[in-house]
Amino acid sequence: MQKITFILILALTLTSACKTEPSMDTNPLLEAYNTPFEIAPFEQIKPAHFMPAFEAGIKQQQQNIKAIAENPETPTFANTIEALEYSNPLLTKVSSVFYNLTGANTNDSLKAIAQQVAPLLSKLNDDIYLNESLFSRIKTLYSNKDQLNLTSEQAMLLEKKHKAFVRGGANLPAESKDEFRRINEELSILTLQFGDNVLNETNNYIMLVDNKEELAGLSKGQIDAAAKTAQENGHEGKWAFTTQRPSITPFLQYSTNRKLREKLFKAYINRGDNNNQFDNKENIQKIVSLRVKRAQLLGYKNHAAYILEQNMAKTPETVNEKLAALMKKSLKVAKQELADMQRLIDAEGGNFKLQPWDWWYYAEKVKKEKYDLDESEIRPYFELNNVVKGIFYTANNLYGLKFERRTDLPTPHPDAISYEVKEADGSHIGILFMDFHPRASKRGGAWMSSYRKQEIKNGASITPIITMVCNFTKPTNDTPALLSFDEVTTLFHEFGHALHGLLSKCHYYSLSGTSVPRDFVELPSQVMEHWAAQPELLKVYGKHYQTGEVISDELIAKIQKSAKFNQGFMTTEYLAAAILDMDYHTLTEPLAIDPNTFEKESLDKMNLIPEIVSRYRSTYFNHVFSGGYSAGYYAYIWSAILDSDAFQAFRENGIFDKETATKFRKNILERGGTEDPMVLYKKFRGAEPDEKALLKDRGLI
Repeated sequence: MQKITFILILALTLTSACKTEPSMDTNPLLEAYNTPFEIAPFEQIKPAHFMPAFEAGIKQQQQNIKAIAENPETPTFANTIEALEYSNPLLTKVSSVFYNLTGANTNDSLKAIAQQVAPLLSKLNDDIYLNESLFSRIKTLYSNKDQLNLTSEQAMLLEKKHKAFVRGGANLPAESKDEFRRINEELSILTLQFGDNVLNETNNYIMLVDNKEELAGLSKGQIDAAAKTAQENGHEGKWAFTTQRPSITPFLQYSTNRKLREKLFKAYINRGDNNNQFDNKENIQKIVSLRVKRAQLLGYKNHAAYILEQNMAKTPETVNEKLAALMKKSLKVAKQELADMQRLIDAEGGNFKLQPWDWWYYAEKVKKEKYDLDESEIRPYFELNNVVKGIFYTANNLYGLKFERRTDLPTPHPDAISYEVKEADGSHIGILFMDFHPRASKRGGAWMSSYRKQEIKNGASITPIITMVCNFTKPTNDTPALLSFDEVTTLFHEFGHALHGLLSKCHYYSLSGTSVPRDFVELPSQVMEHWAAQPELLKVYGKHYQTGEVISDELIAKIQKSAKFNQGFMTTEYLAAAILDMDYHTLTEPLAIDPNTFEKESLDKMNLIPEIVSRYRSTYFNHVFSGGYSAGYYAYIWSAILDSDAFQAFRENGIFDKETATKFRKNILERGGTEDPMVLYKKFRGAEPDEKALLKDRGLI
């Protein structure tokens, strides 16, 4: 995904690296962090430190679980539920560092360790959820919850712990528990392998160009960036293009070389589908089939029913009905967009039918024709540092937040920068890392995660350490990082996730920040995107990188008028992926056919036109086969209904209205998963969301 909350990238095969003995010095992961704000001392942590730390963390939790389960005292909320919540401090500490690094700064050693530790963590997880003595204590409390005099947050924690055990197999008959364990262990390996294959396919592909005439249509900045990529890969004097978004997207938008557009586009959509060592088709078959078996062992019809039970949507039928209705509307608009582009091709004497690799190129031409807007015309106004100032300005005006640049803090990578986040009165809120540009050690996309989540433990406030990871256009030798407007909105999006983590005010770790249903977690991020195009704010961050000139009213008007442009395509390609996800995960039998055949049947069934390819084809659909969005990719459109309706409140009262912002902060950003999300939303908005705002925003009605 371009905007994604979190995906774990792990290993394909074990290597000798995982056998490397740790040095004899102190393992920093096993010590208290003697750093400002107790940030992990990243430079001191070596791959060899992780396995001993994981083993120690697993042992600690095993001992704590044993003590809780065998406690002779009558179960209480404190000695059972809270004790369980606090049973894994070391494992949480180690995992947060390790899995953030495997996403943003991996290497062969970390990949190998990930492969080694996955089954250990799967076994630990099953040992906890299948512990009959522990579950008996939880059941006792759950059965008597109305007599426990719990706060609403404590009641939610009890509810979720009980549900986690039920969904984790606690009620399974003894003869099914071994099979349940086997499935979980196998899935833990397969999903890691899937993600690593996608990363390897992405890193291994470069399209080299050695004739500058073949770069016609590209801007100087794009050409310079391609030259720098070639140089970094040992091809001095040539130009290199990759399947990373900052490289492929502008090439598809501006290159006049149709053959090279086709070549690069096909390289992108065939990742994981090249019948090589990184092929993901067999992984998909195994993952989907195992998920069916696991769901049915637990008494669910299919994996989607198992997943959606905990989301706002509740049932696959609800999701499928919503997706089908939206697809009908968006496809109608997309077909009109296609007709506009085909007319342009015909008028130019193109004498060919538009293909998927032509869409972005001719969409740019139509946008120029209809709105007199060229992406290269506005990109100079979106220098990365200025856009960062813009998101900080937004947070300051909405919530009074201050962001103080810190150069004295450990960072997870030399490219990452850090900020201390403070309230208006100067009190500390948390730490924010930002890591902006692509590299071989980083997976694609953009996401927010945490090195430490907010909680209140033993009366002490534990403040969050949040990271935002992106893959934006790099600076060149003579040009700073200039963002496309899509990258601008991505930055606002991930910043919304970051605020959700930073502003959390919950007691319990497992309920805090972004620990909410998948179809609610995108509300804080997607609502932030609306601010990006507001004229009042564009005047703040839209400054020409060379002259300092503020973006003109004319250009702002063009941006706003073109906001609905190509939304038929954007919504349709997204919905195609969301429906494909649901089709896989509403299967009630193992996947018996080749994933490519299954995918084609799914796309044909939804009447997707051949000029549009699903945003994610199966073999690189990290969200659902490696991340946490299986039967949940629909969440972006579900949350879009919420965010469009939510921003309407700001339209009505003023985009920086303090009262509206305070209501959003208090009822959404601070509450995490402590209450039903629809209840929280109605506390903010006063009513359930109306999807008309979304349809109007996208020009679908």
